[in-house]
Amino acid sequence: MPLGQIKDASKLRRLVDAVLVVERDLSLRVVLETIVKEAATLVNARYGALGVIDPSGTYLVDFIVTGLSADEIAKIGELPKGHGLLGTLISNSEPLIIDSIEKSSLKFGFPANHPQMSTFLGVPITVGERVFGNLYLTDKLSGETFDHEDQILVDYLARAAGIAIENARLHATVAEFALKADRERIARELHDEIIQRLFAIGLSLQATMRSIEEDSVFASVQNAIDDIDEAIKKIRATIFALETSKSRMPSSFRSSVMALLKELHPVLGFEPSVSFTGPIDTLVGNKIATNGLSVIREAISNVAKHARASKVDISIEAGSALTITVDDNGVGYHPSTSDSSKGVKNLSQRAKDLGGSVEIGMSTKLRGTRLEFSVPLSR
Repeated sequence: MPLGQIKDASKLRRLVDAVLVVERDLSLRVVLETIVKEAATLVNARYGALGVIDPSGTYLVDFIVTGLSADEIAKIGELPKGHGLLGTLISNSEPLIIDSIEKSSLKFGFPANHPQMSTFLGVPITVGERVFGNLYLTDKLSGETFDHEDQILVDYLARAAGIAIENARLHATVAEFALKADRERIARELHDEIIQRLFAIGLSLQATMRSIEEDSVFASVQNAIDDIDEAIKKIRATIFALETSKSRMPSSFRSSVMALLKELHPVLGFEPSVSFTGPIDTLVGNKIATNGLSVIREAISNVAKHARASKVDISIEAGSALTITVDDNGVGYHPSTSDSSKGVKNLSQRAKDLGGSVEIGMSTKLRGTRLEFSVPLSR
């Protein structure tokens, strides 16, 4: 049924408004969040979700929700993978209306702490020739069932969403090219100007040392040369990070953590256990993810250097906050140790910059040290 058959002009105005809002932003994550919110508003739905389908077209890799708080989402736990009604839309990319989820043969069942839902409307989102994901809407606030007008409105919004998603991807690609160019420029300037200048200063100081007779002055100049060498090493490490960070960054925070733990296995000497709670990849943005990885790296490095531990448990939970807890069965935390003290200062500063906190004390779980890093997550 074309839009011309929709008699209620207010619905058409809401659709136009929704399309304009969806196309307003060029950030993919914001676009996806906006799409699901506007879809729910458009048909007066209590709950809405947008499921992103993996490239193979068989299961969901992301799930953006509206109508539930961050705490409610965290209590539900693992994100849907695409079973039951959700799986039907993945395998058969056609709009779907269900008057009663409870009575439907397609019902897969709700996990614990999931709100009960009755009516259902599902519509696919196509980007180019491929189905990108699906919009899922449940429970009209009026108590009515979804009708074909609702389906048409959401279907048109989904079409506009496909264009907005494509635009956001193109914008991200352009931004990535610009970022890569900036990385290369900064790396080139660090190498060509700063390192060469530091190296020249070091050579000049070495030449000056030949004419120094007083031991204390000689030692002072030697310390300055050593500091310059150390600064050059750090700058070279920074250049390497700038040139390779794009290729080394996995696709999600969860996979980034697993890749980091694999990288740190030789440092620790054994494999730590790790558990995830809540919608980690949905709630944790790039900035917090980057800091979270640094926290885990610092914590594991400190355990390897000072704890003499044989077991490490890592717990990562996403709800209203991202909380990273690292327990070990080592000798305990000693703040007097200079390396660990510097590390703790770094962790504290990271937490402070993100509006969070870090606490270090005795582990009641493993009887060694517990580090808990917690920062709020914005929705």
